[in-house]
Amino acid sequence: ERFLNKVATLIHSGNVVGWFQGSMEFGARALGNRSILASPLREGIKDRINKVIKKREGFRPFAPIVKLEDVSTYFEWDKSVPYMNQIVGVKKEYRDMLPAITHVDGTARIQTLNREDCVRIYDLLTELEKQNEYPIVLNTSFNIKDQTMIRDPKTAIDTFLEVELDMLVIEDYVITKKWNE
Repeated sequence: ERFLNKVATLIHSGNVVGWFQGSMEFGARALGNRSILASPLREGIKDRINKVIKKREGFRPFAPIVKLEDVSTYFEWDKSVPYMNQIVGVKKEYRDMLPAITHVDGTARIQTLNREDCVRIYDLLTELEKQNEYPIVLNTSFNIKDQTMIRDPKTAIDTFLEVELDMLVIEDYVITKKWNE
């Protein structure tokens, strides 16, 4: 899909994306419907998200979403983790390649994904893999400090305008803060 190819290109090139689709997840974790997404390959992206977007302490780690069939390639784990509730080791050979999702102790709090779980995020992972060889995206909840998870499009747009997100995806629409020709 051209749309997801474009979003993957923007993520791969270092953009931070607010992602709003479908119904809201239940619980404290972003599982792909109310997320802030970024490249796991970028060294400074974690600090940028913590400081200017989430407005919280810089030591806080971020979680990766990875295709279930690829989890054991990059992580010391081979089972499904659909709810981002398992901390596992990032394989040593990938820790330097995936700095934005690797905590200082070499771990990550992963979420695995089958295509049936969330088709659009899975297809986005496929597009990212085509561009950078990794079917992985940094994922954190779409909210800022002291706010609940984004519930509606208006709040998504207000938050997008308030913080330094590069773009906002709401279903099939992409919103940016400046016109790119």
